[in-house]
Amino acid sequence: MIVVIERDRLEEFDCSSIVVNWRKRATSEFRVVLSPISSHGLWAKVNPFDFTKPISSPDVQVAAITRARIKWQKNFTFWGAVPPVVTDLHNSPGLIAAIGIGEAPIGLQGTFSLWASAGALRDFAYKGQAHQVAIAQTEKIGWYSEELFARFEVLDIRGEITTKASK
Repeated sequence: MIVVIERDRLEEFDCSSIVVNWRKRATSEFRVVLSPISSHGLWAKVNPFDFTKPISSPDVQVAAITRARIKWQKNFTFWGAVPPVVTDLHNSPGLIAAIGIGEAPIGLQGTFSLWASAGALRDFAYKGQAHQVAIAQTEKIGWYSEELFARFEVLDIRGEITTKASK
């Protein structure tokens, strides 16, 4: 779940009935408190992230959220381009974790990735060959009817993220 709230409302959110009930059923919890650094694009026709402060240091952990609404007629070509990017992503120096956060199995796709530094994220995003090919194909093919790319400074982490790669 992604929740966009002011930091001073975190305790209220943590104590809310929905979170308390969720914790009763959960086997683990992973929470990251983030401060937006930059974003471009839209999520449901809105940019939900207000960024007013630059990153505090180039050496802090950062996170990225990507979200796209894939055009129905472009689904098969999009999914054909995913495997090489995922392989490069999981082999990227500085990647701590990456998970899918799609809102629906088809059409509304997203990722959350956690990085050791802004430089490591930048290297994957702009120097990784498979990702560069995907960016070029995005412009050429027009996979998305809507897309959002956002970067965040990591302020706090609670719990551990569990992914297939970490099991």
